[in-house]
Amino acid sequence: MNVAVASEKPKKERKGRVPSFPRFPLYSALALVGFALIATIFGSVTDIGTVRNGLGQPVAIRDVVITRDAADSVTVTDAMSGDEIAVIGSGEGGFVRGALRGLDRMRLVAEVGKDQPYRIIKWENGWVSLSDTGTGQRLYLNAFGPDNAAAFEAFLKNYGDVK
Repeated sequence: MNVAVASEKPKKERKGRVPSFPRFPLYSALALVGFALIATIFGSVTDIGTVRNGLGQPVAIRDVVITRDAADSVTVTDAMSGDEIAVIGSGEGGFVRGALRGLDRMRLVAEVGKDQPYRIIKWENGWVSLSDTGTGQRLYLNAFGPDNAAAFEAFLKNYGDVK
């Protein structure tokens, strides 16, 4: 029997480029990461290009209790003596009210009572901060503008070295 064997043609290997990741973006990303790492180490070692937060020492510190009554007026009292510092009527003191709402929310989340005092600190560099002694949260009020910082700085008048 004559069986014809089909001759198989050898398959041609496909020659061409093997797909690879683009090298230029890869090398650029590695160079950027390397530069950032070197710049960070250089700045840490030499203190060139670093920014220090120089608040300095506190000039005045006052613990205050801020309460809100049914008429929506806010009363600020000294936590140590109980003396009334200020009463902010309804519709006044927008920033004080807004900051108080935010800090009250943090107290609610942290399950801290409303009787804990807030701490107002005036720093050597002129900044004013408001700390919640119950939750540990601190707001640097100058970040909200000088007028808003002055609203809380007014509670420090005639207290410490603040004029």
